[in-house]
Amino acid sequence: MYRLDADKALVVTPDFFSPVVDDPFDFGRVAAANALSDVYAMGGRPLLALNIVAFPSRELPLKILQHILAGGARVTSEAGAALVGGHSVEDPEPKYGLAVVGIVHPRKVFKNVGARPGDHLLLTKPIGTGVVTTAIKRGQAKPREIRAATELMATLNRVASEVLVAHARSVHAVTDVTGYGLLGHLLEMLEGSRVAATLHASAIPILPAAKRLAAEGIFPGGTRANLTSAGSRVVFRGAVAGDETFALLVADAQTSGGLLAAVAPRSAAKIVAALAESGIEAFDIGTIEAGRPRIVVQ
Repeated sequence: MYRLDADKALVVTPDFFSPVVDDPFDFGRVAAANALSDVYAMGGRPLLALNIVAFPSRELPLKILQHILAGGARVTSEAGAALVGGHSVEDPEPKYGLAVVGIVHPRKVFKNVGARPGDHLLLTKPIGTGVVTTAIKRGQAKPREIRAATELMATLNRVASEVLVAHARSVHAVTDVTGYGLLGHLLEMLEGSRVAATLHASAIPILPAAKRLAAEGIFPGGTRANLTSAGSRVVFRGAVAGDETFALLVADAQTSGGLLAAVAPRSAAKIVAALAESGIEAFDIGTIEAGRPRIVVQ
């Protein structure tokens, strides 16, 4: 963040990666939505973006790059931001993303710390895209599963952020769920807030395709690393105790995941309803509790 004056601060963030889906246009959409997400997680509004491009122009036709850029432009336009240029380099592997500049009120910015005992944890997208994108690379995902995961990843967190901003007094902490998975990003929130959390296993939304593919042992390496990193700070009880597949799913490394918000208990139902009215299905997946930072999943 860079404060301009008492009422305005810039949010500046870059993100780019190699393809997670096969279709170039969809890859551009997903990469752009992912890059824009950090601005939304802070309660900001994207203003402008620059393309970040790495492309093997000697091995692949430039028409593929045109489709990637068109996908990125489509989602940037949906965000209401201006795509004002960018930079490209020659690279053996295609990579794409955005450097984004947004604006936020410096006293109204969402942080990923500040969760309080009693808060409810709301999640605005199902998890499991890491499993599905890994299956895509291995040729093991079905067309309808690919379409569902692609649309989920290409969906902006714009509306979810706007609803949370409208209820800002009841929103104590927000983060977006990306590469560290649900467990990893929640642990960051807990450690910064010096609190603990309980997650309700049955309330956590998981893509049906991810459940099917996970049962076949398909997981990205980052997902296993996330679960290992969480270590003893996560305890599984009840029906999910000893269920390694479920444990890996809640640690699954996401691309362009949803927002995870800690909100005041008196406002949780109202915010879920407001999100639903705006077309966003949100899930009340657990609560914040006093105690040393750890997660109990039961």
